[in-house]
Amino acid sequence: MPPRNTIAEHKPKDGRKALRRILSYVKEFRLLILLALILSFTSNILSLIGPSLAGKAINEAAAGAGKVDFSKVLYYVKYMLLFYVSSSLISLGISIMMTMVAKFTARKLRKACFEKIARLPVSFFDRNQAGDIISRVSYDVDVVSASIQTDIVAIMTSFTTVIGSLIMMLRIAPALAAIVLVTIPISVSYTVYIKKKTRPLFIKRSKSYGFMNGFVEEMFSGEKTIQAYAYEDKVCENFAKVNGDAAQAYYNADSRGVAIGPSMGMINNMSLGLIATLGSFLFMAGRVTLGQISSFILYSRKFSGPINEIANIMNEILSALSASERIFNLLDEKEEVSDLENAVELADVKGDVRFENVSFGYEKGKTILHDLSFNADAGRLIAIVGPTGAGKTTMINLLMRFYDCDSGQILVDGRNELEYTRSSLRSAYAMVLQDTWLFRGTVYENIAYGAENATLEDVVRVAKKARIHPFIMRLPNGYDTVISEDGGNISKGQKQLLTIARAMLYDSKMLILDEATSNVDTSTEREIQSAMLELMKGKTCFVIAHRLSTIQNADNILVLDHGDVVEQGTHRQLMDRKGFYYKLYASQYE
Repeated sequence: MPPRNTIAEHKPKDGRKALRRILSYVKEFRLLILLALILSFTSNILSLIGPSLAGKAINEAAAGAGKVDFSKVLYYVKYMLLFYVSSSLISLGISIMMTMVAKFTARKLRKACFEKIARLPVSFFDRNQAGDIISRVSYDVDVVSASIQTDIVAIMTSFTTVIGSLIMMLRIAPALAAIVLVTIPISVSYTVYIKKKTRPLFIKRSKSYGFMNGFVEEMFSGEKTIQAYAYEDKVCENFAKVNGDAAQAYYNADSRGVAIGPSMGMINNMSLGLIATLGSFLFMAGRVTLGQISSFILYSRKFSGPINEIANIMNEILSALSASERIFNLLDEKEEVSDLENAVELADVKGDVRFENVSFGYEKGKTILHDLSFNADAGRLIAIVGPTGAGKTTMINLLMRFYDCDSGQILVDGRNELEYTRSSLRSAYAMVLQDTWLFRGTVYENIAYGAENATLEDVVRVAKKARIHPFIMRLPNGYDTVISEDGGNISKGQKQLLTIARAMLYDSKMLILDEATSNVDTSTEREIQSAMLELMKGKTCFVIAHRLSTIQNADNILVLDHGDVVEQGTHRQLMDRKGFYYKLYASQYE
């Protein structure tokens, strides 16, 4: 098999490009987003009027004993509350709208990822951990969705607030506004600096979480083996290291990121102290009123607040861009090579298969199969035997076009298999693999998988032939019993029998059996031999076997060793030669 990556290599891409691709997924909601931005602008304008009214109320209250017009104070307070409440209600509506946009965008991204995964070649899954792929579809999409939900409007809100507050401060006291303007270049420069430092850290954080998810998925799937070897402590020790690396990556990214807020807060608080000092001198000089100073301070807080918020939003945006790059890396993966333009459907299958000088390797310079040639006539049983790593499963991968051979050709019914559409070629085979696969669904649904319009009678018929019907009838709801994910609530042998029944129901002219009875006991194996022979009647069958007693009736036995067919013939012929096959057979019965 090809080498497996623990973490796919990932280089940071252009953030603008990633942003444009994210926005392409929200373009159908552009009117809703535009409405949200308009409402956000309105909400901020209403919010910006508040400090001005507060200043006027303070001026009226500060008029002195006997001069205070409480009706005016209440007038200003009433409208100030009205504007603030209206602003808050509008903000609530904006949050609801952006939540909808984020939800539907996340659904589109996950749909695109899942459909992409369905089109990827088997080689992709051989190279990448399942947990890392899952992390991209779940965790990374959630990060992008959260950013869309909050950051688009937050940036608009912050921009409006900063500009509006600055204008109001310039109107109130230009001298005081100069102090605030000095802090802007400092704040911007610091934000840009931190962005450059933290972006690689957020990328590393996403990758670390993908690796951790992959590790956890592998450990959960192998829990029984771990317990059987009493390896729990070692696994926990390994997870502690992986978890520690992920936690450290999270800390490194967020500790740098969260430092922006306090740093910006310190800069703004220093600015506020200078404003208060200079404002007191201006008040004593009679150039500003107490209400104006109060309004100015409120506007300065509004001005500095978004600066701090922008700094915090930057963390979320950096994380979202890093997550989006991983998502788009998945979406940009090369799909299976397209069918040839003149590819035809494989119809009226006879089942003639021929390997002609086929060579193949998963990596360049590492050839697995060397110049392999043999014939499999229609309706014949071809057994493939050999030691581990001889290339048996690789042959099956080439037959199914999970991979294409490097040189030579594979002919099906006299034509190169490349000339057929992939879907029609694969549908010509039924497969029963050593690694059984069942999905969460009823027994009926699992057996009928791939067989359109299969009736219950059809399913019962093949279940009886596979010797699984009595067991099914003992289940709580018979054929309507729900099997848990991957058949966790039934034995491996029973899972194997269900997949055999599935292959029996699937109408195909060619059959692949990869040690199909490896998980059933000897007595059950003997029971289903006759059913298997019936299943194989009139079909071209390729059987990978480790127990050589199961393939003694094969029409031709291919003996593989290090990617070469070292012997071929019937069981009797090979035993008489007393060669490689004879030694394999003898080793099992000595």
